[in-house]
Amino acid sequence: MKGICISTILILSFLTMSSNSFSKDKIETLKGPYLGQKVPGSVPEIFAPGIVNTKEHREIEGMFAPGMNAFYFVRGNEINDSYTLTVIEYKNGLWHESVAKTGVSEPSISTDGNTIYSQKQYMERTSAGWSELKSLSEPFEDIAIMRLSSSSSGTYYFDTYTKKLDTPLRYSRLIDGKYEQPKSLGQQFAIGKYNAHPFIAPDESYIVWDSVRQGGHGSSDLYISFRAVDGSWGPAINMDDKINTDSAENYASVSPDGKFLFFDRRDDERINGKKRHVDIYWVDAQIIDELRPE
Repeated sequence: MKGICISTILILSFLTMSSNSFSKDKIETLKGPYLGQKVPGSVPEIFAPGIVNTKEHREIEGMFAPGMNAFYFVRGNEINDSYTLTVIEYKNGLWHESVAKTGVSEPSISTDGNTIYSQKQYMERTSAGWSELKSLSEPFEDIAIMRLSSSSSGTYYFDTYTKKLDTPLRYSRLIDGKYEQPKSLGQQFAIGKYNAHPFIAPDESYIVWDSVRQGGHGSSDLYISFRAVDGSWGPAINMDDKINTDSAENYASVSPDGKFLFFDRRDDERINGKKRHVDIYWVDAQIIDELRPE
């Protein structure tokens, strides 16, 4: 019996290694932009199935870096509940997958591509890769930030975790080299059960986030608000059934070329006690212009 168990383990290990090797070989055969994927239209599609989104792991929070030559996402291992920031980069005419950093979740990347934020920490690009995680310090040190998004001007937009999930989205501007005390974006960013995971357009012309509120599709939906000429924020607009379903949609990001909206779609059901299934979707970002007030 012991011999059979050992043999089984060896076989499973071999299959796992073969599967991983095949996956890497498959990635390195991809050609063209967007990991060689056929671009979607107005209907959201799973991004890079079998490459980014796999059956073996839980992939979330996908985003392209400036230059469109690197796609970052968080890959979760449900066996030991660990998370790694994974990157698929285009180098020397081929796409290559590697681990950018372990223990990173809810990331966003700066508009110059040199900083990755993870909750209330950040890491900087160096000649050897990415630095160790550093604290954002005051005035953010004692704020339970889930996701922070930075504009081209360096203004931070972020959410806050509380037990009641009742804190609105806030922002903080960089003034004379220091960040000001956070301020609320407005009442429209505080409606419903929670407001979280903002993505700010580089020019701060719009913001996308997820929220659970009356009139939605049953779970968290993606909402968008556009900034007026006078600097005020418009109403929260549900991105409607072109994007939202009765599953949970969250963690939006727009590709730096402005062409595609990425987001997570999570099944609310738990199967055999396991965490709900997640896929990273993408869709033509034309939906943003369609929702923009005239």
